[in-house]
Amino acid sequence: MPRKGKPSGTRRKRRGVTLRPTELSPRELAVGEPPDDVRSLADAVAQDGGAVLAAYREPLGGHVLLLCALPIDLVAPTPFQRDVSDAHVRRLTQAMDKTKRFLDPVIAVREARAAAGEDGEQKLYWIPNGYHRLTALRELGAKTLVALVVPETAVAYQILALNIEKAHNLRERALGVARMYRDLVASGRGDEREDALALEFEEPALPTLGLAYEQRPRLSGGAYHPVLRKSDEWIGRPLTAALAVRERRAEALLALDDAVGVIVDRLKKRGFQSPYLRAFVIARINPLRFMKGKAPPVETLLADMTKRARGMNVDRIKAEDVARTGGPPESE
Repeated sequence: MPRKGKPSGTRRKRRGVTLRPTELSPRELAVGEPPDDVRSLADAVAQDGGAVLAAYREPLGGHVLLLCALPIDLVAPTPFQRDVSDAHVRRLTQAMDKTKRFLDPVIAVREARAAAGEDGEQKLYWIPNGYHRLTALRELGAKTLVALVVPETAVAYQILALNIEKAHNLRERALGVARMYRDLVASGRGDEREDALALEFEEPALPTLGLAYEQRPRLSGGAYHPVLRKSDEWIGRPLTAALAVRERRAEALLALDDAVGVIVDRLKKRGFQSPYLRAFVIARINPLRFMKGKAPPVETLLADMTKRARGMNVDRIKAEDVARTGGPPESE
């Protein structure tokens, strides 16, 4: 019996999405004569020891891409790539071993000049996604990687938004954004405004958290994330200037974490052993609970919470107060 309602393939209008796809038919995706920039890229791939397997237009924007076989020794993850999960790589290698196939090409961009990768070797191709697949192939001893090579290097910074290969935790996401931020500044794109890169950075809280994680890897960022999400905002200034502002926000967050840590230690000395002590303290000093409307600027909020933490009297806290608290434990 046929199901009622809209068919599963019906177009749905999503808020904030303005894309109007091309009307290219399947046969029109084939490319006979590629444009000059793509032809130059194809020649470079051949000179690098790779091979162009196909050229085609992707159906949404009509951009020409190259499906290539690349020497795996010339490929490396982008400097801002999120760290790999050993468990995920293990599952991939086992699946590849069982199927004897590599069926999911990565996305790659070619740099104008070779740069040193993690192993110190010179790399020409950066992949903004597929780090797990690259690692698994290397562990299996493969010499070649199949990739969709994109002519525009700027796409490398945008592609993380499409990377759903693995559900990353908050720390990985924030560190990835912080690395991307620094790489954009170092690569000559520091004059771009931060608020124009909202897609790449995902949300305003992540750059601040990422810079804080760089200094304190075991920071309980999940406990502070709700506060930052309500108060942190994009900075309407070039990245070179905005980075200094972000670093000050990260320092303010670490100062708050220091003050909260002192209270947590005092509570532990009183015999409190709940894994939610930090979340409890943050909830007690968070003025947003009593505010209506827009939150104050993040700098003001962090300074206020730090002051409240330093003035907190642990002798007035009861066991039942902590028992009512839930949230992320101290170690994420």
